[in-house]
Parts: sequence; structure tokens; C-alpha cells
Amino acid sequence: MLDDLPIPLDRTAAEPLSVQVADALRAAATDRVLRIGDRLPSSRALAQRLGVSRTVVAAAYDQLHAEGWLTGKHGSGTYLSTAPATAPTTPTIHHDTNPNADLLDLSPGAPCAEAVNSAAWRRAWRAAGDQAPETRKNRAGEPDFRAAVADHLLRHRGLAAGPGSVVLATAGASSAVAELAATLLRPGDTVAIENPGYLRAVGAFRAAGIEVLPIPVDADGLRVDLIPASVRAVYCTPAHQFPLGAMMPASRRVELIEFARTTGAFVIEDDYDGELRYDTAPLPLLASMAPDVVVHLGTTSKIIATTLGVGWLVARPDITDAVLTHRTHIGSSPSPAGQRVLSEFARHGDLARHLRRLRRVVPPRRALVVDELARHGLPVIGDDAGSHVVVELPDAAAERHAVDTARTRGVLLDGLARHHLAEPHHFGVAIGYTALTSADLARAMPIAAECLAQAVADHRR
Repeated sequence: MLDDLPIPLDRTAAEPLSVQVADALRAAATDRVLRIGDRLPSSRALAQRLGVSRTVVAAAYDQLHAEGWLTGKHGSGTYLSTAPATAPTTPTIHHDTNPNADLLDLSPGAPCAEAVNSAAWRRAWRAAGDQAPETRKNRAGEPDFRAAVADHLLRHRGLAAGPGSVVLATAGASSAVAELAATLLRPGDTVAIENPGYLRAVGAFRAAGIEVLPIPVDADGLRVDLIPASVRAVYCTPAHQFPLGAMMPASRRVELIEFARTTGAFVIEDDYDGELRYDTAPLPLLASMAPDVVVHLGTTSKIIATTLGVGWLVARPDITDAVLTHRTHIGSSPSPAGQRVLSEFARHGDLARHLRRLRRVVPPRRALVVDELARHGLPVIGDDAGSHVVVELPDAAAERHAVDTARTRGVLLDGLARHHLAEPHHFGVAIGYTALTSADLARAMPIAAECLAQAVADHRR
């Protein structure tokens, strides 16, 4: 019996003690401290030596039993039956390695994980895990999730999902776009989309054989007057245009709705960070103004965490019926795990508290970014909203110089040129201020501002 197994425990760590014990035993087997056939201490003896309850060790043993590492019967002891494979001694090339992992990433489109209350987050996951496993797929989404989303949209976005509209769960905005392309459009149909715009939506449309028509944007967002009447749909981000940051005013929204009703097209409203407005109350959603022609998309990946992998779609019943029929035909449905966590996060008011906290902690981050840029004579464009700002640069060469120089200094900047569907006509960078910790943001911004200012100065010479 091995009574001196190395099992260090950190009682201040987030991982449960049972997980730490199981991890230590796996490591002992991998390092050949434990060998196949070795008998482990009894749960009582090991618990006494580690100074933990017996249930902690029993839970660790149960987990390793379930994974197939241990064997044994009551009264006869517990033995190591399989050893994990040792780590390879020769280097292995991982094609999915993130080449930007060591950079301070100022790219836009990420949530502010630092704002998530860790106790509420853990509570939601524990409560979700207490629910029984499902045996059948719910293709529309978990009822509690759909109810939580409907309440969220009503309270925070002014959208009442009534008899004329239905809430469906999705796997996120891009997944929802792909489903709409497969159900409401046919290969060869044309969709108008903002230029520059959200390239993942472009990819989803093109994968379904849909023609994508780039439409310029101005300070008020999508230029509706430039959309031809022949398009079957229009995709836009009216709350905070991605990536230039414009908010579509009421007059432009009315113009877009009238266009859709006149031509028979439908509008896909991607409200990817519409909850993040700090200066004034947000304008009414397109979906609340015209539920007859607008499909509304939302996601948790910009306001809470990408971990959940869930979003929502709100549309007329005939549209949601078509999406559900498509899901049935191909056997797909959004994963219930993230839905359950979001439902529990919302159940006791944690979602509402989180959004209030976001509106407190994100504006100082934006102010830090804007102030640092201003110190270097760099103005920003876009509304006081969302999770990023844009700094314009004079041409493609200045953009490349700023991005490349910042990278050599450990900061990742996202150039505007790559967000264009046609020949680029906006140059500069979109700076996200939510993904990094506050400390890392304060480290990254002086470098970013210096690189941008230098690119402008070099262009003027």
C-alpha cells in the first residue's frame, strides 16, 4: 500500500478538493509513482492523512473509477488498473495553437469577463448541474431559457415577445444566420450587408450559397438608399455598427423598415452588444418597431462569456416554424448546457445585476482608452456604446505599419481593412476594451497609442 503518495492540496484554489485529489492521483500514475496493480490507500486512511473529509477522497476515487483508471470491490481494496499515457518526449506540432496567445489582445468583440461575479457564476453552474440529464432534444430551446430571454429583452431592450413573435434558442448569432440562410433563402439569393461589416455573418451566408452584396455605411450606419430592391434580405447591426460603431438613428431605421415592407425583403437585426450603452437610453429595436419584417438576433457571448455558447432568435411564428423544421430535418438543436446556466444566472436576478455592473465598470475602461489616444492626438469615431472604439488612419500603409509595430511590442491590434467585403475604403483599427483585465488594458494602451501616433506621423512626412 502506498501511504506516501504526493498529493498537494491548495485550499484557497477554486478547484474542489476532490478534483485536486483525482488530478494528483492521475499525475502519480503518469509519472510512474503509481503502477498498474498498485493498491491505493482506503478512502478513510487517505482522508485522515490529507486532513479532509472521507467524502472528498471517495468522490475522487469515484471519478477515477468512472474514467476507468481504478478497479476494485468493496472490502477488497482499490487498485490502479490503467495508467494514463506519458507525455510525448518529442515536440508535437499543434495546428490549433493560437499564435496571438502571448499578445495583449485589443481586438473587439469579446466580453468583459472581469465584470462577472464569480460567486454568481459558480452558483448558476451548480444549479444547472443539479438538473436531471435530458433524454430528448428540445429543438426550440429550454423553456426556462426562453422565458429568461423574453424577460431580459423586455426589461433591457424593450422588446415584448408576444403572439406575433417567438423566442428560439440558438448556438449564437453566426449559427442563427446560417439557419436563416438555409430556411428562408435559396442558393443564388442576394443579401445586403454592411461594408465594412461582420465577416462571420458573411461566411455563414456564403456557405449556404447566398450572394452577399456589400453596402456602404456612413455616420448613421447602413446606407439604405443604396440597397437595390432585388435583395431578399438585409443584415445589419443597428445598435452599434460593427466595426465602425455608428448607431442607426430613428429616421434611418424607419427608412429600412419601409424598404423591407415595400420590397418584400426581411431584415436580420444583430444586436450583438446592444445592452452596452452608457450615454443615453438605446433606441427601440427594429424588431419592436416592425416584427412583421425583422428577425432579431442576440447572444450571451458579448455580454457575459463565450463559455455559454448560446443566443436567441426572435421572429414571426412562420419563420421560427421554418427554423424548427430545418433543425428536425438535419437533427440539430442548441446545446442545453449553456441555456441552463443562463436560466439559473437570471433566476435570482444575477443577470440583471451583471448588466448593471457592466454599465458601471466598462465606461471607465472606455475612458482610459479614449484619454490615452487623446494624449497622442488621436480622436475616436463611433457612439459612446458597445465594447470598442475606432481610430481612423489615412491609408492602408499606415494601418499595416501600426498593426505590425504594435505586434512587435506585444500588442494585437485589429485593422479595419480586413472587415471589408469589397475594396477597403476605411482604414484604421478597432480597439476593444473589455477582454483584457484592467491592469493589462492599462499596459497595452500606451503602446497602442504610440504605434498609432507614429503611423500618422510617418504618413505626414
